[in-house]
Amino acid sequence: MERVTWFFLEYLICYTVASYLTMAAQTKLNITTDRSALLALKARITSDPQNMIFTNWSTSTPICNWVGVTCGARHHRVADLNLSYFGLTGTIPPELGNLPFLVNMDFSNNSFHGILPQELDRLCRLKFISLGNNKFTGVIPSWFGSLFKLQVFNLFGNQFSGSVPATIFNLPALQKIDLSDNQLSEIPNEIGTLNHLEKLYVQHNALKGPIPMTIFNMSSLTIVTFYGNNLNGRIHDNICQNLLNIQALYLGANQFNGPIPSIFGQCKQLLSLNLELNWLTGIHNINCIYLIT
Repeated sequence: MERVTWFFLEYLICYTVASYLTMAAQTKLNITTDRSALLALKARITSDPQNMIFTNWSTSTPICNWVGVTCGARHHRVADLNLSYFGLTGTIPPELGNLPFLVNMDFSNNSFHGILPQELDRLCRLKFISLGNNKFTGVIPSWFGSLFKLQVFNLFGNQFSGSVPATIFNLPALQKIDLSDNQLSEIPNEIGTLNHLEKLYVQHNALKGPIPMTIFNMSSLTIVTFYGNNLNGRIHDNICQNLLNIQALYLGANQFNGPIPSIFGQCKQLLSLNLELNWLTGIHNINCIYLIT
């Protein structure tokens, strides 16, 4: 009986050690994959005026100690990549899609350009992405609609054009969209399917036509700004009926016409309203309408 017990204990110890070594080897392999992805990004950077990447991202230093990189406590994989305000110039490599544990990605306020590779649709844990204030052009890729955990979607301050892809509005967790200061021409009606969207920024684009009617059914919205586009038509009388939580609404510098809806007084949460520089009637000096309390 004692021999059986000792045999079982030896087996258990060997199994535990083998499992640990296998796990350690797998972790090392995985972090090597993450490192290769970031080194591919480093190779695409053509200007690093602050020497943030060129001098710090070295194979002689653990990747989790690299500037702008944060690893998760559980898996020890890259979970946060924050390169904002580094002043970088370069393009995004497809290898960046090989960061499966990435949750936050902030490349804002740099000079990245070129296309956004389809391989980024593999970032299935991504909740926050900000590529604002760069030099990306062309249409917004439809593959963004594959990032089902995305909560914050920031592409402001680029040169994206065309229609916002309808696939974006399949993202159930999306809470904030900032596409301001681009050259976008259309927002599809599918935007009304975003039941948790709270903030929508699309000011200073080239949007034309009426505002999609479905927006007025989104009770979760707190801030909406369409300022500085080419939108036209009338402002609907039922604008406050379903926008129960709206606090700020900016429709100025467009081509809206007709009377100002009296129902604005029924927007119980509304704190800021901008209707200036339109063709609206009903108030003597429309340029003075900024604030309702």
